[in-house]
Amino acid sequence: MKYAFIRRHSGLFKVARMCAVLGVSRSGYYEWRERPASKRATADRQLLQTIRALHVQSREAYGAYKTWKVLRANGVSCGRHRVARLRCQHGIEARRKRRFRVVVEHHKLAPPAPNRLDRRFRVARSDRVWAGDMTVIPTRAGWLHLAVLLDLYSRRVVGWAMGNQRTQALSLAALRMAIEQRRPAPGLLHHSDQGSQYGGALYQGQLAQQGFIASMSRKGNAYDNAVVESFFGNLKNELVHHRSFATREEARAEIFDYMELFYNRHRAHATLQYMSPVDYEDSHRVLETNCPGNPG
Repeated sequence: MKYAFIRRHSGLFKVARMCAVLGVSRSGYYEWRERPASKRATADRQLLQTIRALHVQSREAYGAYKTWKVLRANGVSCGRHRVARLRCQHGIEARRKRRFRVVVEHHKLAPPAPNRLDRRFRVARSDRVWAGDMTVIPTRAGWLHLAVLLDLYSRRVVGWAMGNQRTQALSLAALRMAIEQRRPAPGLLHHSDQGSQYGGALYQGQLAQQGFIASMSRKGNAYDNAVVESFFGNLKNELVHHRSFATREEARAEIFDYMELFYNRHRAHATLQYMSPVDYEDSHRVLETNCPGNPG
């Protein structure tokens, strides 16, 4: 390790000085440098290149364990502790996650729907349960509001909309996108918070028209909609917290890229056997077709 340190910093400091400080001989260092790399060292270098490439592709989102699982899923033979060691030695770290805050909203009226989901986030079939919420993205031109709908089966973003204001029209736009893209059957369970954007007459009327069943989180309880809260946490941790958007248009483009091109199609999920939402749906489509009548 001392010799490797000397080689990495030979452009900054004199070799003789570093050898003296580290207590090694110059002849030993030069002998080590000319020595052919061992098979293990060569394999480590190759694995490190793969780890670094995955780190970039994942937007620095994966820790050592998830990196190892994704590598194994892609046919790379390696040990969990070996991956952790290489990441540690070369300073490869996941971006730190920030926990979502529980925001309490006070309402005088009773919610339009009870909490029918009741934190049952594991769903056996696609388009049986959707969960929606809104968040805000800061830009130097003002807030950008984002509304999303996730299919709890695959965690896929099936509908989204962005706008300058937090309105019922925004949540309706996300709902209509999801309906148009997925064409779900009546009976779908739609879960959200008790905000007016979801409890308003227009939104509830659209749910009724489609034959959807409304479900709402208990007042002020973000954990009742934890999957969407987790999605927002990942979005902000992996993109928003590390960027300064000059305009709302710039933020829109980056968020679209994150949701549609990275999150839906490439981001591995532990709950999805370390597959992306699209890959998970594709791999289970035949199984769903052969298992009619599964209530989800």
